[in-house]
Amino acid sequence: MQTRLIKTDGITQTILEAGSGPLVLLIHGFPELAISWRAQVGALAAAGYRAVAPDMRGYGGTEKPTETAAYGLMALVGDMVDLVRALGETSCVVVGHDWGAPVAWHCALTRPDLFRAVFALSVPFHPRRVQGPPTAAMAAISKRRGRGDLYISRFQAPDAHEPMDADPEQALRKMFHAYDGATPDGRQSTGFFPEGVDLMGSIADDAILPPWLTEPHFREYVDAFAAAGFKAPLDWYRNLDRNWAETAWLQDRRIEVPAGFIVGERDPVRHYAGPAEAGLKDWVTDLRVQQVIPGAGHWLQQERPDEVNRLLIDFLRSL
Repeated sequence: MQTRLIKTDGITQTILEAGSGPLVLLIHGFPELAISWRAQVGALAAAGYRAVAPDMRGYGGTEKPTETAAYGLMALVGDMVDLVRALGETSCVVVGHDWGAPVAWHCALTRPDLFRAVFALSVPFHPRRVQGPPTAAMAAISKRRGRGDLYISRFQAPDAHEPMDADPEQALRKMFHAYDGATPDGRQSTGFFPEGVDLMGSIADDAILPPWLTEPHFREYVDAFAAAGFKAPLDWYRNLDRNWAETAWLQDRRIEVPAGFIVGERDPVRHYAGPAEAGLKDWVTDLRVQQVIPGAGHWLQQERPDEVNRLLIDFLRSL
């Protein structure tokens, strides 16, 4: 397993890679890095695949454009298209977790010639809404439920990253704790916050690291986010309405390549992504795997690496 820089058409990316054989591209989410996939990179290499996990645009050792508009969904998909070509490959299977899942779904949606299959963790495919931009819809849902604002709405503020930048160690500790499957119900985050309370304020100050996250591994995250900050990762969220405006050409298009989706039973994201999870078969025509992992939370590939590796490798062998 090695880490190296690779120059693509658009940006220079840092990648973690191992193995030889058919390419499997592993896309991380927030607030994660390529190292989130270590267990999968090793298992895939041992199973006869070439596994590559990049630090995504704005994260870790990969370039970080300063403009918020540089983090739109089509730019992120383009980075993955460029990466496959820079690796000397002509096709791959794309795997994504959290924010990496929408990127992976849209890789398969827009370039099925290049991304021959897709496997997503935690976040199901969300088809483009005909009713209008998503942030307004999120605000309406929050108001209707009377549970406060969804964190994604709060992330739209241009200074929302500043409390995280002020204490990256505390911010990361709290987020990993509040979305983990081992965290008791009363201490997990629902994703909704009352007026005057932000994400950090909604999570107890005595949050502890999840059982799977060792202090040395945690320090890798802390060092990376202390160096780069949280602005670029939150800029992914600040492009939601722009993504909607720029993807009208994808309206009503379905994903037709072979696909798989797994989610943790206790993943808090299911509080607001559940309807899309239930209707996934309506939009993914060749859904070969859809499974809920009992007791697991949001950090699925790190919480339950053996189960994820088995399901993923079985899926790859079915292609």
